[in-house]
Amino acid sequence: MVDMLPMTPEFGEYLRDESRSVGTADSISFPRTEDEIRSVLRSLHGVSGADGKPVAITVQGARTGLAAGAVPSGGHVMNLSRATAYLGLSRDEDGTYLLRVQPGVILSELRRHLARHTVPTDGWDRASLDALEELYAGPEQFFPTDPTETSACVGGMAACNASGARSYAYGPMRPHVRALRVALADGDVVALRRGEVRARARRLTLATESGRTLELDLPTYTMPCTKNASGYFVEDDMDAIDLFIGSDGTLGIICELELALMPTPAVSWGVNCFFASESDAIDFTCAVRPVLSDACAIEYFDADALNILRRQRERSTAFSALPAMDDAWSCCVYVELACSSREQALAELARLGDIARDCGGSNAATWVGRTDIDRETQRFFRHAVPESVNMLIDERRRTDPTITKLGSDMSVPDERLRDVMALYRADLAAAGLESAAWGHIGNNHLHVNVLPRNTADYAAGKRLFEKWARAVTDMGGAVSAEHGVGKLKRSFLAVMYGEQHICEMASLKRQLDPYLQLGQGNLFELETCERGA
Repeated sequence: MVDMLPMTPEFGEYLRDESRSVGTADSISFPRTEDEIRSVLRSLHGVSGADGKPVAITVQGARTGLAAGAVPSGGHVMNLSRATAYLGLSRDEDGTYLLRVQPGVILSELRRHLARHTVPTDGWDRASLDALEELYAGPEQFFPTDPTETSACVGGMAACNASGARSYAYGPMRPHVRALRVALADGDVVALRRGEVRARARRLTLATESGRTLELDLPTYTMPCTKNASGYFVEDDMDAIDLFIGSDGTLGIICELELALMPTPAVSWGVNCFFASESDAIDFTCAVRPVLSDACAIEYFDADALNILRRQRERSTAFSALPAMDDAWSCCVYVELACSSREQALAELARLGDIARDCGGSNAATWVGRTDIDRETQRFFRHAVPESVNMLIDERRRTDPTITKLGSDMSVPDERLRDVMALYRADLAAAGLESAAWGHIGNNHLHVNVLPRNTADYAAGKRLFEKWARAVTDMGGAVSAEHGVGKLKRSFLAVMYGEQHICEMASLKRQLDPYLQLGQGNLFELETCERGA
């Protein structure tokens, strides 16, 4: 039995995540195994707290989320950062390597172990060890899901269907998860393998390991045809595993994942293309997408983001490694090429250069990263933008602690990219708000960050985001493309799907979590769950 410890000040960091939100809790546990996870759930199932209501249970991993999904709203915190075992390796009929891990495995450590051939093998059987020997003898393998925070854990990545820059080519977390073991609210377990259990239309039957049969009614909404991490994944005849991926810790707790690996591209080059106007950058993006077959990422940085980097480079030695940028460069599109050979990469680079020149770019306004050192500089460039913005807001919070950064996470279909960019620019100008935008323009998914200077700016920014949620929904888009909904975007989810469908989601949750304990406050208010009964 794992200890459930009182939430004393020494555990204060576990009341927050990267959203800068802070919650409350009465107790915390750090289970290391599936049995310990299940033990905690069984001991709390249906148990009431001092307020007479069943104890809320918030599951956490590395707490890198931006939607406050890991921020507790009272009750118990179950932190899985110590569930970090590598459990085994196999190959499927297509030769794909499948790595079984616990949810607390950190992405950066997974990458490092694969690159250095140091995957921990404690307790592995002979078949897994033989598969690992084959993996090491063959082409290098990697896990393609690429969130900005490489300190994220894989369980949290699955819980919010994380993606990142390389989702342009590889998609989000969902398609790379082949199997899950999920502990339900009562401690029973559902073992799911992709392709083995499917719904019949919108009716899903699940069998638990204790022998129970669960008949679930799935929500009836239609998801947008764009990058999407907004609410439960549902569609006719869906694979059961997809219901739990992206469910924000509200339907069950992921105890184990089987991840599909991929061969590392033989040649990876990064290309920063600079333009004099945002219109040119959008033209370039739209021209590149249909013809560049080996792009794994297409990222954007607007004029405000570049200006923030210019100031940081001048003011802080920590950012002195940033390359100098010509003042004429107003914005940047970064393209990452993942090619099978140097010859293919050269051909793609030439095609990219031609398109850039047609859209107002030039060789002089382009950085090409071919070496590890070059690519590390480009990586630093990309990650320095959100880091610099966070530093700016933290400085302003010393004067006004009520403000925080406001970052959008919305996506639209390809044909609405110019429309949504025009909307953002018009509304920001009309409101007189300071901002910086960057992100995954290849997926029509920009993170527009409002940088409030005071409480009035903060309120105005929140009003804009509510307006944008309605506009993006009308365009056929998603209010959360990769960060999940958590607690911060519940109102956006209601705009996107409407009250009836939110109640259907809440009803589904109650079928799996009858006391409404898991992830309380994520996706919808507790009162909505009670109405959805």
